[in-house]
Amino acid sequence: MMPELPLDQVRTLLAVVDEGTFDAAAAALHLTPSAVSQRVKALEQRTGRVLLQRTKPVRPTESGAVLVRFARQLARLDRDARGELGLSGAGEPTRVSVAVNADSLATWFLSALRRVPRQPRICFELRREDEDHTAALLREGLVMAAVTSSPDPVPGCSVRPLGRMRYLPVASPEFAARHLSGPPAEALAAAPVVVFDRRDDLQDDFVRALGGGAGAASALRHHVPASEAFAAAVAAGLGWGMVPQTQADPLLEAGRLVRLAPGRWADVPLYWQQWKLDSPALAAVADAVVAAAGENLRSPGN
Repeated sequence: MMPELPLDQVRTLLAVVDEGTFDAAAAALHLTPSAVSQRVKALEQRTGRVLLQRTKPVRPTESGAVLVRFARQLARLDRDARGELGLSGAGEPTRVSVAVNADSLATWFLSALRRVPRQPRICFELRREDEDHTAALLREGLVMAAVTSSPDPVPGCSVRPLGRMRYLPVASPEFAARHLSGPPAEALAAAPVVVFDRRDDLQDDFVRALGGGAGAASALRHHVPASEAFAAAVAAGLGWGMVPQTQADPLLEAGRLVRLAPGRWADVPLYWQQWKLDSPALAAVADAVVAAAGENLRSPGN
């Protein structure tokens, strides 16, 4: 049986990861670099695992990330307890860090935050990340909650389904007339395409789903890493792209976009994952997000 984890050593490990070096952590903790190094080594001996990669900046190993996440959760519980007891700093707002994908942030997520009650006072710290990668920020303990495409809970987290975000394949009328006259799969595979970034494979997956085989979308790819700018780039005729339906519908009605492969779309399931903490602030945010998602996303059966 592993002995209890000394909290001063766990907090020191977190400081080293957050500050990036042993010297910077020592300054933040008002300790000597030697004392910081000794605490980390003692924690590694106690757990029987290497917890840090001694690089610049320092990075936690997989085992270290578990303890870093624990340290952040411990700090969160400490602040909540102090607030409920009315101790020093009780008047400060609670900070809730959330990872959210750009399309949710641009369409429905901010309306969720408007639903959060004014008490307890909350400061939101949003980190934009692709829905396929937000879970990694949870795993590293960098955020308390995330909108993610993964239904598999990160260790120490709970998961709730939010719904499905629908994406439509669209292009400007002029672009469609110039580039997309042939069979949809072949035409889309050959035509210039707009993608969010180098990790965005939504357009490639759609081409394959149409019957494009192993082929991806065109090699002529415009990278536009902002949700509103992405839709604007497609409407401007730079290429075709998969645009969230809530953004595409007004442009379709205005005649600035046309649908490609009518009757076909791509649905991306979204989930809410959060730390398993009895935190009033985090619970209030979760309830608001789930309620807003229910009004703005498609349920699994639709």
